[in-house]
Amino acid sequence: MLTELDAGLRPGDDTPALLGKRRVTRGDLAELRSRYAGALHARGLRPGDTLGVAVRPGPRSLAVLLAAYRMGLRIAVLDPSAGPDVLLARLALAQPALIVADAAAQAVASWAAPLARRAGLALPDLSRLAPAVTVGRRLPGSAPALQAGGPPPPAYDGDGDAVIIFTSGTTASPRAVVHTRAGLSAGMRAVAELVRPQPGVPILGGMFFVLVPSLASGAPVAVPARRPRALARQITSLRPQATYLTPPQLRAALDAGTPMRGRVYSGSAPVSSSLLSRVRAAGADEAWCVYALTEVFPAAAAEATTKAAHRGDGDLVGELLPGVRARLSPDAELQLAGDGVCDRYLGAEPHEWVSTGDLARLDGRRVILGGRVKDMILRRAENIYPGLYEPSLHVPGVSLAVLVGIPAGDGDEAVVAIIETAPGANRADVEAALREPLHRMGGARPDHVLFAPVPLAGRSRKPDRAAAASLAIATVRP
Repeated sequence: MLTELDAGLRPGDDTPALLGKRRVTRGDLAELRSRYAGALHARGLRPGDTLGVAVRPGPRSLAVLLAAYRMGLRIAVLDPSAGPDVLLARLALAQPALIVADAAAQAVASWAAPLARRAGLALPDLSRLAPAVTVGRRLPGSAPALQAGGPPPPAYDGDGDAVIIFTSGTTASPRAVVHTRAGLSAGMRAVAELVRPQPGVPILGGMFFVLVPSLASGAPVAVPARRPRALARQITSLRPQATYLTPPQLRAALDAGTPMRGRVYSGSAPVSSSLLSRVRAAGADEAWCVYALTEVFPAAAAEATTKAAHRGDGDLVGELLPGVRARLSPDAELQLAGDGVCDRYLGAEPHEWVSTGDLARLDGRRVILGGRVKDMILRRAENIYPGLYEPSLHVPGVSLAVLVGIPAGDGDEAVVAIIETAPGANRADVEAALREPLHRMGGARPDHVLFAPVPLAGRSRKPDRAAAASLAIATVRP
């Protein structure tokens, strides 16, 4: 599908592609993509090389990704919310040949770092990772501009790695999902079959997995506004055929009285039946829960009516989509396989089946979840892995520290750090020492910090996460 989109973008085409304050045509995207592809080729990048990308969502980021795909490059996405220490470890594993960043992303790592930390963003000094260049307007201190090159090289025709998406692991052992070009295309085709984009009618959604199938089908796309009032104006004026919002975005929009229309899809976090019912009540023709993972997007889906009809235990996440296969491990953990499943984890051998970390049962091709096997915390559609950040909380005066998730309403979780201080430690000194590590956690920064003994269990007296979560629920108010 990416190949179809690339082939369908031609200079001079004034058909709308991206809708917003600035209207971007398909011709604009074609020219920007070709310019970036020529520039990256002139820098010496060739098929199979890794390109780090830290560009805010918009025409430039989409054009960079399309240029990289056209050239057969492997894209490693830089996430400022992961924190600088984690990012350094992740990029050391990916070893990009070049990093493309906009001025805003670079400012997060330099003069704007104090302000960015308040927003949960943090980047390391990009020059420590690989040579870096700037796309778009430069600011003082930005890396050199990505200079125009010659004509773009011929489109790469073959398979190979397409994208690296980091998901979990520790700073000592990062973990990353690798999707091939064929697998990525299969996943996007599944999205297109689920969303059913009609040419010329707007779609509201900012995810790459929404943008590409929509544009490849000839539908213009608008990125959802962050503020509910602005989102309401978008929906009223654009009259989108389909909208994709995460559950936190949906809840905020509905709380503000935002009208819905057409088909509405939500995923990346638990989607309750009550939330889908609210979407239908707000005017949507259909409301869908989408079950997806970094390793496979999408895997299953259920419309509000089907989900509401489920009366048994567990969370019905829907019917497996075409091409997706499922089985259960001996411990009832859901495992998935299929054309759209990732090829491997970076540094590991290719695999057929992926373990999801979710307990489940199967009713034919229907998937009913029963909780998570792993310790992962899911907050506002973001995966938070305690093992990434707990070591940094062991500052002088701290004997033990754990991160746990507790219910925060409608399937979301709040993050609580439980800090056990060493005997005789001064509480004020510990709080001061924790200030910087907490800032460096970026988007994983806890909602609450609780000073209390960490519950232990077992012969080895390891932290008891279930008991720790119960303690947090009883002590803090999410």
